Amino acid sequence: MDAVRTAIMSNRFNAIVEEASAAVYRTAHTTFVKLVQDYQCALATAEGDMFAYPMMSGVNVFIGSPLRPTLDAIGRDTLKPGDIIITNDPFSTDGLVTHLMDVTLLYPIFRDGTLIAVGWSFVHASDIGGAVPGSISPAFTEVFQEGLRVRPAKLYEEGVLNTTIKSIFEDNSRIPAELWGDIQAMISGLKSMDRRINELCDRYGRDSVELGMRDVIGYAETKARAVIRNIPEGVYSFSDYLEGINEGQLAYFSVTLTVRGGEIDVDFTGTDPQLAAAYNLVTGATTHPYVVQCLITFILTMDPLTPRNSGILRAIHAHAPRGTVLNAVFPASGGSRAASATRAYDIIMGCLNQALPEGVGAAGAGMAGVIVVSAPDPRTGRDRVNVINTIHGGGGGRRISDGVDGTEVRYSQRMVPVEVIEVETPVIMRAIRSVPDSRRAGRFASGAALEMEMENTANRAVMTVRNMNRFVFAPWGFRGGEQGLLGQTIVNPGRPDERSIGKISVLEMAQGDVVRITSPTGGGFGDPMERDLGAIAGEIDNGMLSRERAADVYAVVFDADGRIDRAKTEMRRRERRKPDVPDFNFCAERKRQDHVWAMPARRKLASMALAFDLRIRSQLVANIHKRMLAAGITVDDDMLQLIVSEEAARLSGHRARAS
Repeated sequence: MDAVRTAIMSNRFNAIVEEASAAVYRTAHTTFVKLVQDYQCALATAEGDMFAYPMMSGVNVFIGSPLRPTLDAIGRDTLKPGDIIITNDPFSTDGLVTHLMDVTLLYPIFRDGTLIAVGWSFVHASDIGGAVPGSISPAFTEVFQEGLRVRPAKLYEEGVLNTTIKSIFEDNSRIPAELWGDIQAMISGLKSMDRRINELCDRYGRDSVELGMRDVIGYAETKARAVIRNIPEGVYSFSDYLEGINEGQLAYFSVTLTVRGGEIDVDFTGTDPQLAAAYNLVTGATTHPYVVQCLITFILTMDPLTPRNSGILRAIHAHAPRGTVLNAVFPASGGSRAASATRAYDIIMGCLNQALPEGVGAAGAGMAGVIVVSAPDPRTGRDRVNVINTIHGGGGGRRISDGVDGTEVRYSQRMVPVEVIEVETPVIMRAIRSVPDSRRAGRFASGAALEMEMENTANRAVMTVRNMNRFVFAPWGFRGGEQGLLGQTIVNPGRPDERSIGKISVLEMAQGDVVRITSPTGGGFGDPMERDLGAIAGEIDNGMLSRERAADVYAVVFDADGRIDRAKTEMRRRERRKPDVPDFNFCAERKRQDHVWAMPARRKLASMALAFDLRIRSQLVANIHKRMLAAGITVDDDMLQLIVSEEAARLSGHRARAS
């Protein structure tokens, strides 16, 4: 590998994909693409290995997505110049598509009649049909409810549009013109990459360009391995819960990280079977970037000059058993799969906190809510589907800095301007605010909670919000840091008909109804008694921290003029310091669960369930989990074998009688 040539090629490739990504962004039609930026494009080798991925716009979670299974299924020898493949099917692409709403294009790039690269692009389609506007409800139990699903097919063949395929997508969307506009935007980006790659071949020759593709991937692998070698070798385990949409519905997430010889093995064995809810994710047979995003982010943080391509994943070997919520099989629903990817991020970070002496960070808010509203368009009379906004939550405190207010560093989605919302929809944004006194205490505090208040002015509207979570299990603090705040949703706050509704699936709104969503916050990092007094004074001055809370959680003493008395504060802090605190500060609900379900037993329950019929696995786990939790008894191996046998026999018998 020639270092200078590799650097030149890396910069050239990056410029090509950045230009293409900007083209998609600027020519898209739907709010979710042109403002929130839930889209992306990238370049892969003819074999399907991504060698260039943008960083300036679009989402950052699919670096190294698995193109190879889809290209193998299509057959590279069937591809011709001018072909464009379209699909939105997670199952036939083995995880290239992660839910039906991500309409995906593959664009073969030829030079001298030889396939030398493949352009990839996706947009999150704001509607592809299904039972609700926007196509996503976390309550959906199977993929058929989520709308159109199309296996890889040629949208264009040798430059000629297949009008039948185009019509299938348009006829199954509530917003056909906008959907087709977004697809055309992707095509503009893909054609840009084709043109620029061929210009590069004109300048350097085809062989040099193809060698450059391989070299930049190898360079990323080398840099990733160097970062991994700085992680102490060992085996680290962690677990957490994802909250389903129904009361008491849970999914257990478990991971074992093995660090050895510059490589990381990521084993999600012990994670629960796929749910009868839309939180399932298809990740296939290879390492999927969506479930190891925490490791990718860590590598890029430790060495920001690492090229963003599939080479990063060569040192990471991830495995999620088929049939689990992190590697679901047909016909699993998956519209809200981002919630599961977020929890996978959290549990890997829990392992890194154990592996690295100084830790990494406390849990973030753990929510990536996307608010969608459907209401009649007064100009056309048809229902119009619009993304109102995204709502995340205060990031967790970090090893060297506070968390970010209202969002987390892992999310790349942008906010929709209020002016656009109020022009395109009947929703009035009454408030978007950071919540005072919501930052969780630590040496480094969490970010503040974000609160949105929305009023419907139409005679009717339907709101859906996907990926809401952390309404039951608070995000954990680290090394003395305070645990995070839970999220909440209030309809018509301050009115006689005020009610708390928790996570939103599908909410029917009458004219004048107001919805207030308050995000969770992440946990604090480190002992609050070590927080810098200047940082505390700054929070008090800007109104985000009250004096009462400062005295309570940071042991601050004020003088007669309301200023911090440093001497007395230090004295009180010495009195309140605790010599020994557990690394992880879990909430009361998590402790209640762990008392009954220690990690080995809960992992074993999840794994045992995979031996049974797909149709009863999730219910088997749920019934046993709830039964033992109600009893309050710590589960051991002998007990587990007995109750699994009993419950499986009962469920199998019921199903046999029903059939």
